[in-house]
Formats: sequence, C-alpha cells, structure tokens
Amino acid sequence: MKLGFIGGGVMAEAIIAGVRRGNLDADITVGEPVAERRATLESTYGVTGVADNSAAIDGADLIVLAVKPQQLDGVAEGIDGSLSPEQTVLSILAGVKMHTLGTKLNHGRLIRVMPNTPAQVGEGMSAWSASPEVPDTIREFAGQMLDALGVAIYMDDEKYVDMALAVSASGPAFVYVFMESLIDAGVLLGLPRDMAHTLAQQLIIGSGVLARETGKHPAELRNLVTSPGGTTAAGLQLMEDAGFRGTVVKAAVAAWERGEELGRGSK
Repeated sequence: MKLGFIGGGVMAEAIIAGVRRGNLDADITVGEPVAERRATLESTYGVTGVADNSAAIDGADLIVLAVKPQQLDGVAEGIDGSLSPEQTVLSILAGVKMHTLGTKLNHGRLIRVMPNTPAQVGEGMSAWSASPEVPDTIREFAGQMLDALGVAIYMDDEKYVDMALAVSASGPAFVYVFMESLIDAGVLLGLPRDMAHTLAQQLIIGSGVLARETGKHPAELRNLVTSPGGTTAAGLQLMEDAGFRGTVVKAAVAAWERGEELGRGSK
C-alpha cells in the first residue's frame, strides 16, 4: 500500500509509527514544509519526505490528511487537480464532515478518523467512518492501521465520529487536568512532587486497565472502593457537591460544539 501524508505533525507521526509497529506493508511519503521535521521522520521511520503536498500524494493509494481544520482551504488549493478518482483520502481534521471534505477536494472516496494522542504509544482510541465509494481493500487496510494505534471503532453513522471527538479525542486533556489536580493535592498535603506524580499517574493507568480487563461498570468499580462512612465517601461527597459530574459533561459538550464550529468554519 502506498501512503501519502499531507502534514508531518504529532498525529501524523503517531499513525506512521503505528504502521511500522504493526508491520504493515506500506510505502510512505510525507509532505512536510519544515526541512528539519522531514529529516526526523525520514531517519526515524524510513519514510520519504517532500516539501510539496502534490509530490507526497502522487501515486498514493491512501492519502492521510493530517493538518488543522483551518488549513483545509490552503491544502485543497495546493493539490487541486492532483487527486485521481482511484485514490482515497483519510482525514483526521476535527469537526470537518465528509460532505465538506468532498466539496473542498472535489472527491468521493473519503474516510474520517477521530484519533487521540495516546495513539503515540499504541494506546489510542480511534473512531472512524467511510464513504460508500471506498473499496474494501482500502477499508481493510485503514482498519488494520487504526488497530495498530490502539483500539478502533467503525461507525456507520458519521455523526458518532463527531461525538467521539468530545469523549475520546478531547478527553485526554480532561484526564491530565484531573491528574494535575491530584498531584497538587498531594503536594499540598506534604508529598514530594515527584512522588505525588507517580501516585497519580499510576492510579489513572491502573484504574483504566482494571475497567477494561474486568468489563465492570464504572459505578460498580467505584462502589468497591467506597466504604460506608469512609475516606473515599467523604471525598466523593465533596465532588458531588461541587458539581464534578456536571462539569465533565459540560466540558465534553463544549468540545463537541467547538468541533461543530470548526466544521462550519471550514465550509
């Protein structure tokens, strides 16, 4: 499979690393304007780096559009006339619908993916959907590529990809703020910062793995930690009084709404 990347940033690198980690048969060319960045990707992953996007997608079976939503118009203008009907474009642009991509690029074979940053270490979550025009061979390869990033869920209805943005794509930042808060709490109580960091980091990792491995509902796992009248119950009561749950829900909704705004702004 010949892959052509438009953009060589963090998420592009995560996908490339996943392809290599998964030992997928892929010849990769990356269009990246920064020479130093191209050199890094070439030396690390054995890709071909080029400055021109048209050169990056020349002859590619699958084109990975890995830029910011605000850059779509410029990219579309730069590759105008370079896309062939046999090529498939995979976009990771937040909020940008396939209809908009198709209109901007004048193209029908489209895949939308909403990955997240843990993909950098093979523990990512990718939500994706594809237009009916995408052939089975490309769908299969795209699924294998996304599986190599962690966990991937195919969604028949594209609207769920936008909703996943709010939960799994923006979600890591919410988790990191929670982690920071726990670390600060530990420091306030008198723990050395490095010790508080290790405690908070491992509890988040361990809690996630426990939820995944047991398959139990989060409420059930929470109850296992919460003794009647105990320390955890006291902390949870304060969180409830402060509206913690509602704030998390509002944060996710705000992320979704911003994604919709970005999508409309790219039209």
